[in-house]
Amino acid sequence: MKKAILALEDGSYFVGHSFGAEGEAFGEVVFNTSMTGYQEIITDPSYRGQIVVMTYTEIGNYGVNEEDLESSGVQVNGFVIKELSPIESSWRSKRGLHEYLAEKGVVGLWGIDTRALVKRLREKGSLRGVISTKETDPKRLVEKSRSLPDISELNLVEEVATKEIYHWKEGDWDLKRGYLQKENDKPLFLVVDYGVKRNILRRLVQEGARVIVVPPYDLERFMQEIKPDALFLSNGPGDPQRVVEGIRLVRKYMGKLPIGGICLGHQIIALALGGKTYKLKFGHHGGNHPVKDLRDGHIEITAQNHNFAVDPDTLKEVEITHVNLLDGTLEGFRHKSMPIYCVQYHPEASPGPHDSKGIFKEFIELVLNYAKS
Repeated sequence: MKKAILALEDGSYFVGHSFGAEGEAFGEVVFNTSMTGYQEIITDPSYRGQIVVMTYTEIGNYGVNEEDLESSGVQVNGFVIKELSPIESSWRSKRGLHEYLAEKGVVGLWGIDTRALVKRLREKGSLRGVISTKETDPKRLVEKSRSLPDISELNLVEEVATKEIYHWKEGDWDLKRGYLQKENDKPLFLVVDYGVKRNILRRLVQEGARVIVVPPYDLERFMQEIKPDALFLSNGPGDPQRVVEGIRLVRKYMGKLPIGGICLGHQIIALALGGKTYKLKFGHHGGNHPVKDLRDGHIEITAQNHNFAVDPDTLKEVEITHVNLLDGTLEGFRHKSMPIYCVQYHPEASPGPHDSKGIFKEFIELVLNYAKS
């Protein structure tokens, strides 16, 4: 059990044990409240640039498999947990979490008081931090953490987005057959990949969409060549105000075809409509956030992963459809006259509850109704 240290920019530090790769990991430290789904969390591209702390006590107890990846590999900069399970008990497991992180070159830390760490992050907000298995002087690591750039200064989308166009034909998972393959025709969704989670694509396909995924640049060419029935903006990491080309794209095509978005996509759409975004104190990360649908009053428990939010008072001509019951932040809106609908939370789950998966049917219906009009 090799010693490892997590040092934060506020001068605090935590000493524990290393797992995964050895070395140093740098990033903004955030916490996730999900009880399960660590594999989906560490492979979620929205976590690029961040060190994730899990609030649940025991992690790694069901191992890692090839089906629950939300991208091509590990996206978190570092991973911090209370207890690393010494065994993996699942018929789907292919290897342990320690082996997987080591293979991917990601530094992990376990054996610290994660409750104390999370309490500090709740009080002071997200903090820049460093995990190290090499440096033994906490003061030097604190200085390293203070020298890190703020996450808002980084262009993280470029690091996680696809470089090539591809068709996605995979739908929901079946116990006996695995992920189902579907050949849909219409409606055709052009999905702009800012760090898209695979389960977003699966849910769109499962509800009947044909999905083509494109990089987040040269978008006008893709629109002209593909001629989609709808434009869909994915989740992703970092500050939405840096995604200038995406904001321009929405402004050009709003009112001309249906536009949808999730998480970062929701924020980009809001900016294109003239709204403003701001950074949350410690973000929303987890699978237990209650969201109220203002249209009929029902409440859903949702999965969330975002550092930024939209200021609803800066939006015009929209209907606020969803709000977060923990802090009142905006979670979804529709435009009153144009076919635009987006949500801040993650209705695709993976991990998290499935309360909100009907949102994808709403996206499809928005496009089909627009085609009829």
